[in-house]
Amino acid sequence: MVIPYTLHSAVMTLRTDTDVAWAALGGDPALVPRISTVVRDGALPSRLPVREVARACAGACALAAAEWCALRAGLPAVPEVRIDDGAVATAFHSERHLRVDGREPVTFAPLSRFWRTADGWVRTHANYPHHRERLLGALGLAADAPVETVAAVLAERSAAEVEESVYAAGGLAVALRTPEEWAAHEQGRAVAAYPLVARERLDTSPPRPLPPLAGEPLLPAAGLRVLDLTRVIAGPVATRTLALLGADVLRIDSPHLPEIPDQHADMDIGKRSTVLDLTAPADRRTFDDLLARAHVVVTGYRPGALDRFGLSPEHLAERRPGLVMAQLSAWGANGPWGGRRGFDSLVQVATGIAATEGSVERPGALPAQALDHGTGYLLAAAVLRSLTEQTEEGGTRVVRLALARTAAWLMDGAVRDTGRARAAYDGPDPWLTETDSALGRLRYALPPVRLAGGPADWARPPGRWGQDPARWAGTSLGG
Repeated sequence: MVIPYTLHSAVMTLRTDTDVAWAALGGDPALVPRISTVVRDGALPSRLPVREVARACAGACALAAAEWCALRAGLPAVPEVRIDDGAVATAFHSERHLRVDGREPVTFAPLSRFWRTADGWVRTHANYPHHRERLLGALGLAADAPVETVAAVLAERSAAEVEESVYAAGGLAVALRTPEEWAAHEQGRAVAAYPLVARERLDTSPPRPLPPLAGEPLLPAAGLRVLDLTRVIAGPVATRTLALLGADVLRIDSPHLPEIPDQHADMDIGKRSTVLDLTAPADRRTFDDLLARAHVVVTGYRPGALDRFGLSPEHLAERRPGLVMAQLSAWGANGPWGGRRGFDSLVQVATGIAATEGSVERPGALPAQALDHGTGYLLAAAVLRSLTEQTEEGGTRVVRLALARTAAWLMDGAVRDTGRARAAYDGPDPWLTETDSALGRLRYALPPVRLAGGPADWARPPGRWGQDPARWAGTSLGG
C-alpha cells in the first residue's frame, strides 16, 4: 500500500528557493522564518543562480535537523538556523579544499573531460579504473592509450555515436545538449515530470520509540543507525551530514570497487567504513544482521541495481517495517535513461547547463559540483523530515532524488537574490579547519548546516577505507 503525501496549501505562494526546497520536503511553511542568512557577493559565481540553490539546499537541511531536534528534545520552539554563503560555498568545494599532509587532492583523471567530436562536444567520466577500461574498450583502444590518441579517435565520431557506444559498453559519456534539446529529449521530459523530492509512505507500521536528546551539543540524529550504500559525492554528502548530526553511519562498499583515497578522506568524515561482498553468503548474513537493526538505508546506485540483493523498497519494508529509505540517482527512475549511471559533470552536459555556462562552441561548467552537493543536502533533509513524520504518524518511508531533477530546478525554477543585505566572500579560510587522522593531517571544509545548540564540526575524522568492523557502535534508538 502506498499512501501519498499532500503538500501544504502554501506551495502556491512560494517566494524563494528555500521555500521551494522546504515545500518539496513537505515542511510547514511557518518554519521557514527560523532561517537567517548571510548573503555574500562573490560566492559561487555563475550565470545560473547556483549560490541561491546551494543556500536553499543547506538551509532546508539545517531546518529539517532543527525541526527533528525540537521534537526529540521537547523544545518549546524549533531552534534557529543560520546559513552563511561563505560556509556553503566552501563546503560545496570541499573536495578541492581537502589537504592530506599538505598535499592537494586528485579530483579528475586525465580521461574525465570535454572532447571535441566531429559534430560537437562530448564529456566523459573515467575517474574509476573500471570506467576508464570500458571507455577505452568502446573506442577500440588499448588500456594505456594516451589522451592524444583518445582525442584523435573521438574527433572522427559524432557525439551521439560516442554517447551510445560508450554507454553500451558500460562506460560514461554524454553529448553536449542545449537546454532546448534536453527539453525535447524523452529523458528530459521524464525528468521535468518528476518531483524535486519524491516521497512515499509504504505502510502504516507504528512509530518507533524515541528516546529524548541529552547533552551538548544537541545532536538530532544521536542513536540513529544509517546504512550508507553510496559512492562519489551526492550520497556521501547526505550521509556525512547525518553523521555530523550524531548518527552512527556505516558505509558499506564492495571489496571489488575500492574508493578513490582522496574522495574517501573528504566524503567519509564522521562515518565508519567497511567492505562486504553481498554475493558471498557470510557477508550477506552480516549485512542482513546490520539491516535488522538499521533505521535508515541510503543508496546511491542506479535504480534497480541493488534489487537482486533484496534492497528494493518493497522488500525492505517487509523485512524492516518502519525503515526510512533514501534513494539517489543521476537521471531519475523513469524514462529511457532511468537505468543509466551518471555523475554531476555528465548531468550538467546533458541538461544544457554546460552550454549555458559556456556555449555550444566551448562548453563551461558550474563553479562547483553543485548538483552533487545540493542534492546531497536535500537527501539528508528528506531523511530528517521523514523521521519527523514517522515519529508523529509511523509508516515505512521512501524518498527519491535525482541529480537531473535538481538541474531542472536550477535551470528553470531558481531565482536570483534581490534586495538583500550583503557581505563579501573573501575566500574559504574562515570555514576550513584541520585535524589529525589515520590518513594523516587533514585540512577540510566545515559543515554549512548550523542550528542553534547543534554541532559545528564532526565528532571524528575518517579512518582507513574499509577497515572498520561491520557492526553497529554504541547506544541507539529503540527498535
